[in-house]
Amino acid sequence: MSSLWFWFSHVKPVTTSNPVATEEAASQSSAKQADGAAADATESPGGLSLTEGSAGGLGRHLGVFSCTLLIVGRIIGTGIFSTPSSILSSTGSVGASLLLWVLGFILSFCGLFIWLEFGTMFPKSGGEKVYLEAVYTRPKYLVTVIFAANAILLGFTASGCIICTLIFHVLPSILVAAGKTATTWSERGIALGVIFFVTTLHGLTPQTGVRVMNILTAFKVAILVFIVVSGWVVLSGKTDVEDPRANFRSAVLQYATAMFKVLNAYAGWSNVNYVLNNVCDPVRTLKIAGPLGLGICTVLYIFANLAYFAAATKTEIEDSGVTVAALFFKNVFGTKAEKALSVFVALSALGNVITVTFAAARVNQELAKEGIPLPLGNRFWASNWPTGKSPLPGLIVHLIPSVIVILAPPMSVAYPFILDVEGYPMQIINFFIVLGLFYLRWKKPDLERPFKSQWHTKSTVWWPLAVFYLAAAAFLMIAPFLPPTNGVGDTPPLPYYLYCLVGIGVLLSGVVYWAGWRVLLPRMFGYELVPRKEVLEDGTFVTVVSGAFQVVLDDGHKYSPTMTLRL
Repeated sequence: MSSLWFWFSHVKPVTTSNPVATEEAASQSSAKQADGAAADATESPGGLSLTEGSAGGLGRHLGVFSCTLLIVGRIIGTGIFSTPSSILSSTGSVGASLLLWVLGFILSFCGLFIWLEFGTMFPKSGGEKVYLEAVYTRPKYLVTVIFAANAILLGFTASGCIICTLIFHVLPSILVAAGKTATTWSERGIALGVIFFVTTLHGLTPQTGVRVMNILTAFKVAILVFIVVSGWVVLSGKTDVEDPRANFRSAVLQYATAMFKVLNAYAGWSNVNYVLNNVCDPVRTLKIAGPLGLGICTVLYIFANLAYFAAATKTEIEDSGVTVAALFFKNVFGTKAEKALSVFVALSALGNVITVTFAAARVNQELAKEGIPLPLGNRFWASNWPTGKSPLPGLIVHLIPSVIVILAPPMSVAYPFILDVEGYPMQIINFFIVLGLFYLRWKKPDLERPFKSQWHTKSTVWWPLAVFYLAAAAFLMIAPFLPPTNGVGDTPPLPYYLYCLVGIGVLLSGVVYWAGWRVLLPRMFGYELVPRKEVLEDGTFVTVVSGAFQVVLDDGHKYSPTMTLRL
C-alpha cells in the first residue's frame, strides 16, 4: 500500500522552510529549545522562537524613554480628570478616596511585578498570550484561541470606550465652546475621524506615530504637573479659594466599592509587555520602564487628587455634574480656563487611543503568526503590509469593531455595559496567570528569571505579593455577581450580572472554535493538522497550519509515498 498526501493551503508563501512532518516533531523541537538559552525559554504553539518572533517590521526600536511613555500614556487617559469625583461620591469621604488611590497603586505594583517576572523570562510581544502559552501547554493552542477570542472580540473596547468618553463628556463641551450645536451624529463623526486617523497614523507612518504618541504623553504629564503645582499654591492660601484645608480636616476613613474605578484608572502598567518584540534590550528596558512608568503616574495621581480636594469642597465636587478637573480650573483660574480644559482632556484622550491602538495591533499580529485560521488567511493578518514596517492588518482588526462600538445605539446603555464586559474576562485571565506563576515555580524552579528581588533569591515576586494579587483577582471575579445596593447596577434595564455572563461567553466561544478547528473537523473529514514555518516578504515569520489527509490506494497504483499535491 502506498500513500498520497494532499496539502491544503490557501495562500502562496514567499519562502518556505522545511515542513514539519507531525505536531509531535514540532513539540520535540520546542522542548529542545526550551532547554537552551534563557531568552528562548519557550516556543510559541506555532513553534516560533524568540528570534523568529521578533523578525520583520521596524525591529527593536523602542528604548527606555519611549517604553516609559508608552506606559504613562496608556495609564493616563481621561480617568484622572473625571473619576475622582465619582470615587468621592462612592466612598463618602476624602480620606477614603485617597486611601483607595494608594491601595490601587499597591495592587497595581503587585501585578506589575508578576508581569515583570513573566516578561523577563519570556521577552516576546503578546503579553498575557505568551504567559498563558508558557504555562498551559496542553491541549495545544487552547489558551491561544481563548485569548484570541477575547483580544479580537473585546480588545477594541479599550480605545472604543475612550472614544465613547469623548462623545459623552469632552466633544459636547468643545462644540458648545466653539458655538456649534452638539448632536449625536456630529459627535460620533468626530469620534470616527479619531479612530481612522489613529489607524492611518500607525499603519502608514509608524515612526511618526511613535513620535506623536510620545509628544501627547509628555503633554499629559505636563498638564498633571501643572494641576499638582497649582494645588500646592492653593494649599498655601495664596488664591481666592476659601479654606483650602477644609476637606482634609474632615477626612474620615470609610469603606466602599470604588476600587474598581481606581484600578481602571491605573490600567496600562503592562503595556510594554505587549510590544516586547519592538523593544531594544527588552529585559533591561522592561525592568526600568515598568516601575518608572507606574511610579510617575502614581505620584501624579495622588497629588492631583490633593489639588482637586484643596480647590473645592466635598459638596461642590459631588454636585458639580462636570469633571473634577473642570471644577478645579474654574475655581482657581476662572470660566475661560474651564473651557480650555476640554481641549486638554480631548488631547489626553487622543493620546490614550494612539497608545492603546499601538499595542493592540501588535497583539493581533502575534495571534495571526501562530497559525490560527482567519478570514483571508493568517499570513495577511500577520504581515506588515503595505509599508513592511507596521502591522496595518492588525490595526484593521482593531478598527472594525471600534467603529461598531461608536455607531451602535443606544450609547447611554451600551457604553457602561461595554466597559464592564471588557474588564471581566481580563480578571479571569489575570487569575490564571498568577496561578501559572506558582505552577512554574513548582514545576520549573531552575528556569532562569532575569529580574531578581531582594526578598526571593530565584524570582521577581515575593510570594505574599502574588497571593495578595491572586486574592484580589478572585474577589473581582466573584464580586460582580453579588446584588448591588441599588438592586439594578449601572446598566439598567440590563441585569447587573449580564456583562459577566457575556464575558464568560466570549471566552467559551474560544473553546468552541478551538474544538471545531483542532478536534471535530479533523475527525469528521479524516485529516490531521500539520504546521510549517514561512517567511513573508517583510521578513516576518509565520506558522501556517495545513490540513492533510491520507488516501490509501491499491497496490497496483504506482504513486510515491512522499508525493504531495498542493491544492
